[in-house]
Order: sequence, then structure tokens, then C-alpha cells
Amino acid sequence: MNSLSRTYDVLLVEDDPADALLIEEALREHGMARSISQAEDGLAALDYLRDPANARPDLIVLDLNMPRMNGRELLEVLKDDQRLLTIPVVVLTTSGAPDDVRAAYDRHANAYVVKPLHLDEFTRAVRSIDAFFLETAIQAPPS
Repeated sequence: MNSLSRTYDVLLVEDDPADALLIEEALREHGMARSISQAEDGLAALDYLRDPANARPDLIVLDLNMPRMNGRELLEVLKDDQRLLTIPVVVLTTSGAPDDVRAAYDRHANAYVVKPLHLDEFTRAVRSIDAFFLETAIQAPPS
């Protein structure tokens, strides 16, 4: 399979409208997004993910620093939810602190990119997610 032709249904979890716009533009300009849905925090993301009317995303792009439920908390919930843990997550955040990076990978993240956003680095991170994982992830059965 040619990974350059892969497109994703993306759930973007980001509370900063300017960052969200930049991320959406990067995904669209690089031909990576089939669709983009947005949630402003972890609670809104969970509502979206658990709503049977919404299509299951192929990828979650997640900020760590958000109100209500932050990205760290959302990663923990995703890790513990059998229906959601197979969705790949790219963390996109301002923190490059080693503890934050390690914690994100321990909790479910598949890639970690530090803002300010360098579009090439971001797209490389999205593309570097193991194609085998994406192709073989078991979909949650209908509830």
C-alpha cells in the first residue's frame, strides 16, 4: 500500500481556534484528511467518540493542555476503553518536557509533536504511524 495516498477521518481535539485552523490546513494541504471533526476538550471528544451517530475516526490529533478534561486525562480514558484504544493518537502540544512525552506514550499516544507546529514534522509524524496497525486494528462491534 502506498502510504502517501492514505487519507484519514480525523478527530481534532484542540481548544485554540488558531492552532485548530493551522492543523486542519496542514492535513488538507498534504491530502491526508478525508474528513475532520473537531472537539474543544477531552469531554467533548469522548461525547463525539461515544455517539453512535458519529463515524469512528481513523486518527485522533490531540492537544494536551485544554480545559475541563485535558489531553493527558483523555489518553488515560482511551487506553482503558476497549472500543476506543485501537484509534491511533498523535499528540500535538507545546510541552516537550520528557515527563510529558513519556507519559503520553505510556498512555496511548502513537506519535508526539511539539508546537510551534512545523508542518513537515507534523505530517511525518502522522505518516509514521505504523500502517500495519492502521490496517489491522479491530473495529469495535456495534453497540
